[in-house]
Amino acid sequence: MNEILVIGSSNIDMIMKMDHLPQTGETVTDAVLSQVYGGKGANQAVAAARSGGDVAFVNCVGDDANAKPMVDNYKLDGINTEYVFRETGIATGTALIMIGDQGNNYISVAPGANYRLTPGYIDTVEKLIQNSEIILLQYEILPETLAYAIQKAHGYHVKIILNLAPAREIDNSLLSLVDILVVNEIEAEYLSGYQLRTDEEVGSAAQKILEKGANTVIITLGSRGSWIATKNEAIKIPAYSVEAVDVTGAGDVFCGCLATALTEGRDLKNSVTFASAGAALSVTRIGAQPSAPFRKEINEFINSRL
Repeated sequence: MNEILVIGSSNIDMIMKMDHLPQTGETVTDAVLSQVYGGKGANQAVAAARSGGDVAFVNCVGDDANAKPMVDNYKLDGINTEYVFRETGIATGTALIMIGDQGNNYISVAPGANYRLTPGYIDTVEKLIQNSEIILLQYEILPETLAYAIQKAHGYHVKIILNLAPAREIDNSLLSLVDILVVNEIEAEYLSGYQLRTDEEVGSAAQKILEKGANTVIITLGSRGSWIATKNEAIKIPAYSVEAVDVTGAGDVFCGCLATALTEGRDLKNSVTFASAGAALSVTRIGAQPSAPFRKEINEFINSRL
């Protein structure tokens, strides 16, 4: 059985790279178009696999022409795709992404077949859940499916990593079942109600999220590093300094690499440092999945910064 089970979304990403992001009503010309594979679940599965993890992916795709080559691409990275379900009468999820200067972006998503991943499919993969070491989840699937997957994994005492992305309402009782909650600055602000301009505010936000029931919180802050908080301690992990080209998918790469490091028996601090290196490498490249680095690249990057 696979050590890491990713349950989540997959998308076709339509990317427009431009010199600056448009304001309301503005048309930006001379953009460059590319089409790549994305979706938070798929991105995290690919990142985990490339960084050395043993990965299975649970997902729904549509019956359009994009579905088969996308799934075949997962197989090339060694991902177990036995439980990627093909749905009829619906398109595979699609994301429209505009990337401006410094890698900043606007993203909109049409979920398509991702919303066909119902709680019934969680029952279908129950044995897979039971025998996994880590379940990695995001919030681009139905709320009821996310809740059911968390409850099912918790019942089997499987470690749960939840990346609450995008930020959406979630019951505190579910947060209490999650072992590690990963959020970025926007998601942390959504959960805590605090702004995160200073380290003190980040610490306050982390404490507020812990009070909601989370057991361990990791707040990713881009170039400002990462913040690990538990009920007993708070640790700041510095970021690796790189020149960002596209930040799309950086959080997904972080989560995938984090899962890999934890299955290898690394402690949380060391795992976050490894994940930060993977994320730093990813922002130097265009696209979500294409930017996910391989294990050899991550190791070389870390060694070059010692």
